[in-house]
Amino acid sequence: MKKGSGKKVVCAMSGGVDSSAAAALLKEDGYEVVGCFMRLGSEEEPEYDNLRVADCKIDPARPRAHKQGCCSVNDAADARLVAATLGIPFYVLNFRKDFKRIMDYFTDEYNAGRTPNPCVRCNDWLKFGKMHAYAQSIGADFVATGHYARTDLSDPAHPKLLRGIDRSKDQSYVLFGAPRAQLAHMLLPVGGMFKTEIRQIAETRGLPVFNKPDSQEICFVPDNDYARLVEKRTPGGFKNGDIVDSEGKKVGTHAGHQHFTLGQRRGLVALGYPVYVVDKNPDTHVVTVGRKEELFSTGCHADQTNWLADPPLSWRRCRVKVRYNSPPVPAQVRAYVNESGADALEMRFDAPLEAVTPGQAVVCYGLEGAVDEDAVLGGGWINQISRIIESPS
Repeated sequence: MKKGSGKKVVCAMSGGVDSSAAAALLKEDGYEVVGCFMRLGSEEEPEYDNLRVADCKIDPARPRAHKQGCCSVNDAADARLVAATLGIPFYVLNFRKDFKRIMDYFTDEYNAGRTPNPCVRCNDWLKFGKMHAYAQSIGADFVATGHYARTDLSDPAHPKLLRGIDRSKDQSYVLFGAPRAQLAHMLLPVGGMFKTEIRQIAETRGLPVFNKPDSQEICFVPDNDYARLVEKRTPGGFKNGDIVDSEGKKVGTHAGHQHFTLGQRRGLVALGYPVYVVDKNPDTHVVTVGRKEELFSTGCHADQTNWLADPPLSWRRCRVKVRYNSPPVPAQVRAYVNESGADALEMRFDAPLEAVTPGQAVVCYGLEGAVDEDAVLGGGWINQISRIIESPS
């Protein structure tokens, strides 16, 4: 008997090769697969539900151009065609109103001087939030996605989230916020494979998206101009301000701190040596630039924590990632309750890290060589950094 026999799974299908291969693998394992596309798009997009399989035409022999985003009407068409190829039911879930929460979060974070990560929030609030609720409503046992991460469900009482085998594609970082109770109902079929294998699986099974490029950047910022979107959503929210050096000397002006992110080098003033954004103050609208060494931090604090293992109430050795595309590095972490009475964590890095950014996620993993080496222990959202050199602003 196949391992999925008698079990129903809702598979989030984005129209990309990873989620398409995930759906194919689940069906081959004997699961009753229900394909679902999350409608997140703008009001200007045509109705997804009017798409017919006959309208979804792909020439698999013709490589696609660079792809931006993961939730356009074209992606819905691709997902529908893949579902038809696999012979599984397919539904479009209208999450447009719910997606507004993510766009509001994105806008509010930039205006507050932080750098948001909407992809993590989308996973927390929609894929393993709203979609999980939908799965329960139709009697499904699992929710599956095409993320490059793994779940270890060998011990039903203690399920684990693990890094993907393909380290160059590992997406466990963006899944850290999934509720611990939902791990037992999460399937990640592609996480134990390499990207090249997934494309081969899609091609050999006749899935027309086998050579579709990966999505890039943020789906609701198609031109990659984050500041333009934030300004459009908050008219009058951008204020002119000063650019100062590390000693507080004014060296220029700007048209809104939202145009800058910590560690940014391009588009800054010329001071005769390389300068980076080392701080920005949304209250005074001051942006501080300095040398690269001023970007390094010895640790950080985070709130809105989520633990997938028991929270470490005393200092615990671990490895940590402070951004999606960085490798995990040695550190120490402890969980505590902050002065507001909320759960928080403190992190101490073994070696100073560059451009640790408020608003981004900090995610903890097991130690290299340990039994839980690949396990995601938990994480939170960075709200304070410990600088080697303090900025005057």
